[in-house]
Amino acid sequence: MHPQKHMRLLLAVSLAWFLFWVAGLPDYYRQYSTVSMIAFDIIILPPIWLIVYSSTKKTRIGRGLAVSSWLAFYITVPLFLYDLLYCGYYLGHGANFVWEYWYLTVYYFLPWLIFPLTGWWVDRRRREAEVTESECSAAVL
Repeated sequence: MHPQKHMRLLLAVSLAWFLFWVAGLPDYYRQYSTVSMIAFDIIILPPIWLIVYSSTKKTRIGRGLAVSSWLAFYITVPLFLYDLLYCGYYLGHGANFVWEYWYLTVYYFLPWLIFPLTGWWVDRRRREAEVTESECSAAVL
């Protein structure tokens, strides 16, 4: 990816973190029940996955895994660092914030499980479609 793309991604996830932070005030979502937070985590996953899926489909064939891995990086690493600074240091939870704010922690590893598989799957489907298309063209000739 080009450096400009990296900067845009970093700015986008930083803005998203800030908006989620504001929405989670006054207690960074701890004021909600466990059931509500499980539902929230489940509800936001499909739209995030759709963004990754559509971004991966727009890349050249064979780049899906790389692009989806970069997206996993940008959705996990900066957000973890922001949460560490806010929850770990500012709120004083230290490294224990990953347990106290489990609904955030889920999104530190879930993208690494889902996004690369999505990129691999998109690449595989596109290669299969390309092979099928070339076989059809050869059959016509």
